[in-house]
Order: sequence, then C-alpha cells, then structure tokens
Amino acid sequence: MQLDLQPELPAYIGIDPAHVRLVRSDADAQQALAALLAADVIGFDTESKPTFAKGEVSTGPHLVQLATDDFAFLFQTATPAGNALAFTVLEPVLASGSILKVGFGLGDDVKRLKSKFGIELRHVLDLSTALRRRGEKNPLGAKSAVERFFGQRLQKSKRITTTNWSLPHLSDKQLQYAADDAHAALRIYRRWKTETPAV
Repeated sequence: MQLDLQPELPAYIGIDPAHVRLVRSDADAQQALAALLAADVIGFDTESKPTFAKGEVSTGPHLVQLATDDFAFLFQTATPAGNALAFTVLEPVLASGSILKVGFGLGDDVKRLKSKFGIELRHVLDLSTALRRRGEKNPLGAKSAVERFFGQRLQKSKRITTTNWSLPHLSDKQLQYAADDAHAALRIYRRWKTETPAV
C-alpha cells in the first residue's frame, strides 16, 4: 500500500536581514519613528524572556517588533536606557488611532505593554481571530496563515521561541525570527485585504 505523502512546502523567505533595524540610539529612534508614523498599517509583536518558576511574574516584553512594508524595527526594553529609548517611539505609534497594528495572538502583548509602559494601544487587529474562517473555532496562528496565503512553511523553532530575550546582545537568528514575526503579519494582512472583496 502506497502512502499519499504531500510534498513539503517551500520555506518562507523572511525579511532581508539588511532591512532589520535594531534601534540603539536617538538617531535610530527618530528614523524608526518617521517611518512608522508614515505607515497606514504596521506589523506588531513582542518577545519576553520565558518564566519557568511557579509564581514568577514576567518583566517583559524584552523586545518589541514593529514592521513597515520595507523595514522591521526592533526595540530592546530589558534595561532602563532601552526602555526610555523605546518609549519615545512606541508611545506615539502604538497609541495612534490612525495607524493599524496587526499581529497574531496579541492579548498578552497588549497587556504587557500597558503594564510596562502605561501605553493604551489603539487601532489593533488580532489576525488570529480576524482570519478565522466561518465554522473554525480555534484561533489561526502565523504558521497556518503563511501556509494558507503563501503556500510556504514558516519555521517556528521552539529553541528560538523560548530563548532569553532579555540578553543585551541577541543572536542573528533571534533578530531574524523576531523581525519575521512582525513583518510576516503585515504581509499576510496585505494579502488578505487584496483577496477580500470590499463591502
């Protein structure tokens, strides 16, 4: 009996590493702010150092990712200096009612940003529920969405997901993973809107 095995999907090609910007200075922050405020929609995600001990409260997010169509901006928030630098960009962008923020499973991200920065996020769309088809009960994840809209496989390494995001120096793999999370959400949103008839 021959098994009918589906061929493995091609890997998702993420954002060009040359277009990933780690915001480390006031000049970086001003460039990021200008690009983000000029966008109609941005991809959004956060990463936090995992908590393993019972009762341990997360001090995250330790990394915040915001993506335009062309760039992904990453903000490290594990230190007071990083917090202050990130806040100059995050507050006007995330509290804006004219910029739509899109991402997957944003409940914890929104709560942690409010707790850490006091920012009330406005104009947010959680694609996990927005992209759910009629009759589907479970939220849609980024991996499933990439498969549905692009016919590709988004790598979600548990080793990277559960890594220490509060480290002062993140690896190239961490930076790429984080940038792709935000940028892929924006790409999926754009594709979805082109395929959805206007009402």
